[in-house]
Amino acid sequence: MQIYLVGGAVRDRLLGLPVKDRDWVVVGASVEAMLKQGYKPVGKDFPVFLHPRSHEEYALARTERKTGKGYHGFAFHADESVTLEQDLARRDLTINAIAEDEQGRVIDPYHGQQDLRAGILRHVSPAFAEDPVRILRLARFAARFGFSVAPQTMQLMQNMVAAGEVDALVAERVWQEMAKALMEDNPSRFFLVLRECGALQRILPEIDALFGVPQRADYHPEIDTGDHVMRVIDMAASMQQPLAVRFAALTHDLGKALTPADVLPRHIGHEHHGEKPLLALCERLRVPAECRDLARITVLNHTKIHGTAQMKPATILRLFKDCDALRRPDRFRQMLCAVLTDARGRLHFEDCAYPQVEWMEEMLRAALEVDAGAIARNCDDPRQIPAQVEAARVAAITRARQALPSSAA
Repeated sequence: MQIYLVGGAVRDRLLGLPVKDRDWVVVGASVEAMLKQGYKPVGKDFPVFLHPRSHEEYALARTERKTGKGYHGFAFHADESVTLEQDLARRDLTINAIAEDEQGRVIDPYHGQQDLRAGILRHVSPAFAEDPVRILRLARFAARFGFSVAPQTMQLMQNMVAAGEVDALVAERVWQEMAKALMEDNPSRFFLVLRECGALQRILPEIDALFGVPQRADYHPEIDTGDHVMRVIDMAASMQQPLAVRFAALTHDLGKALTPADVLPRHIGHEHHGEKPLLALCERLRVPAECRDLARITVLNHTKIHGTAQMKPATILRLFKDCDALRRPDRFRQMLCAVLTDARGRLHFEDCAYPQVEWMEEMLRAALEVDAGAIARNCDDPRQIPAQVEAARVAAITRARQALPSSAA
């Protein structure tokens, strides 16, 4: 029995990156032999075991055969005769098909180290085309490492899309891979790779529709809405924002693909036009409520934040209510972060001043400091309580606004 460290752990060590999870392959062993040594079985579809002490995963070397469409359409074969090279051959990319033995020697039958040095994502074998999840994974690795895609691999992915393979992807897996990609340093690469191979239009048509949509050059020197959105999500990544903010950044301008032609390229009304495609996307991919709800208030209200200086105190209070900011101030502050990425996700505006965030935070703080309970206790007519609370909040917002720089007054 020989044991090898495989996959991402070897790849990341060779790249000088921290190794987070370690996966092992066992060659020349049977299920019975693993059980006899105390390994605990956990695999449903193929033999995977937990080490009795480290609890890391050890899988028997295996081969696989395509039996149907999609992620689950495979039959696996594992026994003592399967070699390490055969096991590595079933992996997606050459950079993930590298192993290391117990003495630290690297086994690299498919030249993954060469592709690591060149910064190339290349499929190991034509079997790559048998699993559509590999398109998502490759795009995610592009976002993580900034690597380019080998021309032959891009052609293979385009053929997979044309054959309808990506249509078999389940919603949960698409969201899982997209969420991981959004948390990488260059999330735009994920979407751009998917667009190049044609998968973006099939998986995320709402995002794909933004490319080629023009915007006003005075506000958006990058012109193209899709280009703008890619800059916005990369800005969110550079600011190390959480997933919900990054998803809101990705979807904030969905309505620009639906704005009536007679108002292009100003996109008047794109805010309310964006709500329907956002909710459709979220329902289709089963996006978590936290991400969906933050994205929704961002879609509907981001331009209002841009226009803070022109808003009256009563209008600002109405905005707070529309966003449920008085009950959920932290979510409102997350929306402000998403709006900031929108302002700075423009060509030549990456470092622009954006005081609207600070202005809104100060006025929200003032509104939250109003003691509604004290007003209720001192009000003789209970019917007047809501109006008095509202008036007190408008007054507090007015005072806070007057204390801000003159540009906000």
